[in-house]
Amino acid sequence: MSIPQPPAAARPVPGSTPRLQQLKNLPPRNGQASFFFYDAHFRSEAVKVLPGEFFVFDEDIAIMTTLGSCIAACLWDRERRVGGMNHFMLPEGGSAADGGRYGSYAMELLINEMIKRGATRPTMEAKVFGGGAVISGMSSLNVGERNTAFVMDYLRTERITVVSKDVLDIYPRKVCFLPASGKAMVKRLASTNTEMLQAQEKAASRAAAPVASAGGSVDLF
Repeated sequence: MSIPQPPAAARPVPGSTPRLQQLKNLPPRNGQASFFFYDAHFRSEAVKVLPGEFFVFDEDIAIMTTLGSCIAACLWDRERRVGGMNHFMLPEGGSAADGGRYGSYAMELLINEMIKRGATRPTMEAKVFGGGAVISGMSSLNVGERNTAFVMDYLRTERITVVSKDVLDIYPRKVCFLPASGKAMVKRLASTNTEMLQAQEKAASRAAAPVASAGGSVDLF
């Protein structure tokens, strides 16, 4: 005897949760990441931050991105327990029309959104990732080094302490940041099967005009 099945609209969507549906219903905002999904590895709702985007939240969803020479700055306010991540491709230049593809505007977007949620610069701390030289033959442009130097100088000027970093070298990186706790995890990826990153690198190199070392404490996953 067959068991009657509910209508398709009434069946639960695999990996769907009430909070994930709430996140997907957030009103769209310029530059804010909007690709929400359920991450099976972390068993958590997640948002993917693409180049030029940022995301700030006060609950521990997984804010994730993948980096080559790009930089992701993860900011956390230890008193308000709110945090966020951005993803930028080049150090300086551009305008609001370019979104957060350039570091100066990307950092401004992220810090301003943190402040809107009650954070203050004296209680913020940062974790920084990326800046890898992932494509051979493009080292003369020094995009990763320039991005890394820019973000470290910017945070120093803003008097935001960098508590950990994983930057430079030759590795692509996958980063996961939990904004309520400030916990960050990084996975160094193999240099193969990085077609998407290579496309990003080449786009950055076309816009680029012709340092720091890795350190701090971060978790691997």
